[in-house]
Amino acid sequence: MTPAATPSEGRLEGDPPTEESRPDAGSGITLDAEGTVTGNTYDKYGSSNPVVRRLMSAFERTLDELFLQANPDSLLDVGCGEAVLTHKWAQRLGDKRVVGIDLDDPLLHAEWEQRQAPNLTYRVMKAENLPFADGEFDVATAIEVLEHVPDPAHTVAEMARVASGHLLVSVPREPLWRGLNMARGAYLRQLGNTPGHLNHWSKRSVVELLSRHGEVIQARSPFPWTMLLVRL
Repeated sequence: MTPAATPSEGRLEGDPPTEESRPDAGSGITLDAEGTVTGNTYDKYGSSNPVVRRLMSAFERTLDELFLQANPDSLLDVGCGEAVLTHKWAQRLGDKRVVGIDLDDPLLHAEWEQRQAPNLTYRVMKAENLPFADGEFDVATAIEVLEHVPDPAHTVAEMARVASGHLLVSVPREPLWRGLNMARGAYLRQLGNTPGHLNHWSKRSVVELLSRHGEVIQARSPFPWTMLLVRL
């Protein structure tokens, strides 16, 4: 689930910390039916800000390299957000099954309607207890998600349970992320914490968590994120 747009699926959260993404520059907060933060309404993919475009280019390039290495036969995208990435992956994978899940947010659902493919389905659910069989998917992804979930260890365990091949995960790199927010004058009362971020991951801490379930074969650092590919 992506309580915020991620640099990947076009999620609205985790916007790269730049002046354009300040709340007073038009970024609003969106909530699901239960009041959980699902995003900041800021389009990273469509941004004309040259700094954002440079950051997103490095993010997407690194993610693409790890996706190609994982080479999914089927894919579960946990916290798919607006499904920018999910839809792109479904198109790449042809007739291979892709499922995107996220919270009950009408704004997300409207985006899903715009991003359809014959092999792609969307489901509304939380990530804590996935209603899928053990090893039902080859690859499970969580792009800018683990900073949002209340029990990330359990979420990762569920992802590892339903996947048989790889996990692909990205998170904002802390304390760098909050420091960049503070430097641009954003979320000062929250000490730079982006709304909806419940967990704060250093590269070491996220590697430690994912290592419980397999071998971390790639640990990359596109500024200002950490991205891991784990072989189960």
